[in-house]
Amino acid sequence: MKTFGVISRGLIGPIINKGDDIALIAADTLCNAVKEHNITLNERDILGITESVVARSQGNYANLEHIAVDVNSKMTDTTIGLVFPILSRNRFAPCLEGIAKTGKKIILVLSYPSDEVGNHLIAESAIYENSIDKTQKTFTVEEFHKTFGTTLHQFTGVDYLAYYASIMHTYNPESQIILSNNPTVVLDYTKSVIACDIHTRLQTKHILQKHGAHIVLGLDDILTKSVQGSGFNSKYGLLGSNKASDDSLKLFPENPQHIVERVQELVYQRTKVKIEVLVYGDGAFKDPQGKIWELADPVVSPAYTSGLKGTPNEVKLKYIADNLFADLPKEEQTKKIAAYIENHQKTNASNIDTIITEGTTPRQLTDLIGSLCDLTSGSGDKGTPFIFIQGYFDKFKI
Repeated sequence: MKTFGVISRGLIGPIINKGDDIALIAADTLCNAVKEHNITLNERDILGITESVVARSQGNYANLEHIAVDVNSKMTDTTIGLVFPILSRNRFAPCLEGIAKTGKKIILVLSYPSDEVGNHLIAESAIYENSIDKTQKTFTVEEFHKTFGTTLHQFTGVDYLAYYASIMHTYNPESQIILSNNPTVVLDYTKSVIACDIHTRLQTKHILQKHGAHIVLGLDDILTKSVQGSGFNSKYGLLGSNKASDDSLKLFPENPQHIVERVQELVYQRTKVKIEVLVYGDGAFKDPQGKIWELADPVVSPAYTSGLKGTPNEVKLKYIADNLFADLPKEEQTKKIAAYIENHQKTNASNIDTIITEGTTPRQLTDLIGSLCDLTSGSGDKGTPFIFIQGYFDKFKI
C-alpha cells in the first residue's frame, strides 16, 4: 500500500521582473527541482504559478494617475458614487486614491457590519444588541460611531472609516462616507456609480441600473485597456490589483492562458510527461477566527490547462467502509473498498446526488487546487512562487 497521498511542495524561484520569460522560468524551476531531489514526475502532477509573478513578468502595472484619467473619461459627473468596496489598505485603498485624484466629490457607501469578504467594522452581535435592521438602516459616520463606538479592524488596528475619509478629503473635502447595505442610497446623491464589490458586482450593477442610475461601472470596467502606456486587464480591470508602491498598483495578469499551456508543453518536451498547470491567486477559504473570506481576487485561477476543468468525482470512503463492507475481515474489507473506488473511476460514475458522495466537496478543481497552492506558498516572504503538487488525483488503492 502507498504511504503518501497528496504532496504539496513550494519551489523556490528567482525574483521575477518585467520582461522575464515566466513560462521558461517555471518549467526550469520544476525540472531542476525534480532532478536535484530525484523525484519521479508523473502524469497529472500539477504546477501552480502565483498570479503575482505572472503579472510582474508582464510588467502589468498602473499608477494612480492612470486610474484618474480613465475614470474621468468614463464618468463626466462632478459627483460619483462608490458602492461596497472591501476594507483593505493593499487592495482597495490605492484604487480609491486613484479615483479620488479625479477631484470629483465621492459618496462612498460601505456595507456593515462587514465588507463582502468578511472584514468587520463592528461585531455581528452589535447589530442585534442595538436592534438594528441592517437591511434598512443607513448611517452617517457620526451616527455609526455614536451607535457602535470604535471601528478598529481586529487584525490591523486600522480605522477604515477615518482612513478612507482621509484619502478622499485629500482631493475633495466634500466627499463623504455612508454606511448602508442598500446600494440604491447612493442614488440620492449621484446617478453615476462604480460598483466596487467583487463577487456580487453583477447583482449590484443590476440593482443600480434598475433603480435609475445613468452610468454604472464596476472596478472591472476601469483600466480594461491601456491608458497612456499603463498596464491593464481586459477582463477584470482593477479587480485583483494590489498596491505596488505609494503611487502604483500591480494588476491581475492579463490573459495568462498561453503561459500555462506553454509551461505544460515545455515540461513535456523535456520529460515526456504531461503535467497540469494553473495560475493561482487568493485561495477560496475562510478564516474561522477573523471571519475573513480570503478571496479578494475575482477568481482563484485565471488560467489553467484542460485537465483541471470540472469538479472532483469522489465517493465517501468512510461511508463505504461503514455501510457496504462493514462486516468483512480487515484485509478483505480493504480490497473491496479499493476495488469499489477503482470501478467508480473506470466507469466515471457520477453519484453526486447519492449518499455515497455526500460531503465530498463538489467545488471546482481549480478552486480547491488553487487554495492548496495559496496555503502552501503563503503571501509573505517564503519565496516559493511555484507550487508542485503530486498525487492530487490518486485514489485509495492497494
